[in-house]
Amino acid sequence: MGLDLTLCMADWKHLGGVPVEQRIQALGDATLWAADDEGYQSGRTAGSWLWPPDREAAWCAEYDFRSTSGSFAPHARAGDAWDDMRPFADASLRAAVDAFLTGLIWDEDPADDPAPSGGGGFFPPAADRWRSSVLLVCPPEALPGKVRAWARAECRLEELREAFAAECEGWAGRPASFEHFIALLREWGDITTEAARRGWGLVGLP
Repeated sequence: MGLDLTLCMADWKHLGGVPVEQRIQALGDATLWAADDEGYQSGRTAGSWLWPPDREAAWCAEYDFRSTSGSFAPHARAGDAWDDMRPFADASLRAAVDAFLTGLIWDEDPADDPAPSGGGGFFPPAADRWRSSVLLVCPPEALPGKVRAWARAECRLEELREAFAAECEGWAGRPASFEHFIALLREWGDITTEAARRGWGLVGLP
């Protein structure tokens, strides 16, 4: 996949006050400062939230992944890896990881992916099937459930090592290692926890 992922945490109340057709542009404008801020670039820390200069007035932030280079491909590969592993996971662990990853980087039924429809109408639909308007949408009301699911799954991730070795290790289009897979999931755990704490939602822009 040649897409990049810009992941934003946003105040849904503020974003909801922006006309639907302008919401993607508003997110892009709110995070654009980081690319041109030399002081910020020299002091950036991977694995953290990037805030505009006036943090007190900020209504969104961008996450800087430490385990990826900004490409969407590692997230898609992790979702595909989970799809391969899940039939071999214990039922309760499978249910927890399903609940956590659905709508983020994996969907059991690709037709349920929120991106093509613009996240249930909160964002404008894609102009065509080849260009998504958003890569993922997770509204605030979905995040507490994801945090609970992550709490159930996190302490049991080691149980997936054998399934990963059997179904994903060494395969093209899958994470480079089990450790890479787990590291990315842990980042998503941190991301969802922080967004839920604020009562904000998550949006992935291509």
